[in-house]
Amino acid sequence: MAGGHLPLLLKGRLAPRCHPSAARLGPFLALRPLTSLIYPRLAHRNARSYSTIPNENPGVAAETDAKGIKVKDWENNLDRRLEGFDDLPDRNFGLNQHIPFDAEFKEALKQVPWQFRAPIRYAFAYGSGVFPQSESKGKVPTDEELRAIHPNAPAAIRRHQDGTPKMIDFIFGVSHTQHWHSLNMKQHRSHYSALASLGSGAVSYVQDKWGAGVYFNPYVVVNGILIKYGVVQLNTLEQDLTQWDTLYLAGRLQKPVKILRDDPQIRLANQMNLISALRTALLLLPPRFTEEELYSTIAGISYLGDPRMALPTENPSKVKNIVGNNMANFRRLYMPLIETLPNVEYNDPGCNEKDWVWGGQSMKLVQDMDPIKRGNMVRRLPKAFRSRLYFQYQKKFAIPQLEFDQMMHESKTEDSVSFKRQEGGGFEQRIAQDGTEELQKYIRTVIKQTISWPATTQSLKGPITSGLSKTWRYLAEKRDKYRVGRAAEAAADAAGAAGAADAAKADKAETKDEEKK
Repeated sequence: MAGGHLPLLLKGRLAPRCHPSAARLGPFLALRPLTSLIYPRLAHRNARSYSTIPNENPGVAAETDAKGIKVKDWENNLDRRLEGFDDLPDRNFGLNQHIPFDAEFKEALKQVPWQFRAPIRYAFAYGSGVFPQSESKGKVPTDEELRAIHPNAPAAIRRHQDGTPKMIDFIFGVSHTQHWHSLNMKQHRSHYSALASLGSGAVSYVQDKWGAGVYFNPYVVVNGILIKYGVVQLNTLEQDLTQWDTLYLAGRLQKPVKILRDDPQIRLANQMNLISALRTALLLLPPRFTEEELYSTIAGISYLGDPRMALPTENPSKVKNIVGNNMANFRRLYMPLIETLPNVEYNDPGCNEKDWVWGGQSMKLVQDMDPIKRGNMVRRLPKAFRSRLYFQYQKKFAIPQLEFDQMMHESKTEDSVSFKRQEGGGFEQRIAQDGTEELQKYIRTVIKQTISWPATTQSLKGPITSGLSKTWRYLAEKRDKYRVGRAAEAAADAAGAAGAADAAKADKAETKDEEKK
């Protein structure tokens, strides 16, 4: 593995090992064959590869699907007019988004959307109630503690949350927000605040016009489980995933989530979102880095401009906790995409270990800092996000407005139907050569600009959409998490200081002993 290649199992050159992996995967095997857990074509010798660049071997014809499109070049030859999953570049396209799960817990989550008569086309569960952000302590909650959160939760929920019951977060993607709220208000009027008394038109207006286009109903009980669900129009979700207009939901989907209902259009859009997050992280990282650094950079994208991180309402160690306790899930999500990029690879002796892909150890990676390849990554960032980055560098490089306008006009070839990824030119290469620190600064500035206003207005509309009492409860819980996080940080700092002091004393004593000798 020192050469940086993925295990042969992941490349599809060997048949999968059943018995060693089965012991470690446990309940995951009941959900999906081992061959599809990480990489779609593991059991086939001639696996299809999903690259983001044109065929690197001009003398060798790229593999094509039934439509004659190069599967390897799915980003360059993408038609986003999909009618079903059969229209995706491959039948296993995007399966990395489906994180393996305990079958009973998954079934308990899947039952929640079925309790809504209003049609839900896409749904996922996310957050600490689904993916723990701390190590298991083996605590068993009392019946009173459990009922205080989940009045009548299924046994699978109780087991999965490991003695610390938490509200479970959902996002529902719907076709028409006003129609959906109209139906849902008839069935679940108690889920809504006083705003619903003005009708579904007012509710949908506040959802679509304020913030990031999401309407949250927190602290509602469905199937005996305390949940918070957000409603978003599918067009809004797709736009954010492909263009990074707000990064509000795109940022959530850049971390492991549990998809409960899938949609081909959203699966395609989210694959574009994930590979964009990977490219952005690579632009922010040095030539050598670890998986933990990579996934922490990706997970931190959506928090850079979030006003809650600047207030005492979020655990300051949130990103560290998310990644540290979900390393294997991040690897399942991003490893197939890392394998497709020509400028990054694993370079760690630990990758020679048997079944290392299922473990939680952070492996080392390297990336090629060639300005042409990094310029291509800049050119292939989401359109709205890339335009903001270009504007920053127009100011820095003092590019005349006419020349800049011409450059922006050329980028309009990326319309709403085709999604052509063009090669980076001199401007993109100049950006890539700006120096690591300068590029990091400008990318972070653009991320903050993208997130700050939508996230702020989304938070400000909380008292209107959720009501004052639920908003106050939510803020109180966030403040408690902040205090717990700060206390944990202080304890860790104290332990580190004590360890350093003990080491210094030991060194001093050793020095004295040597002087005596």
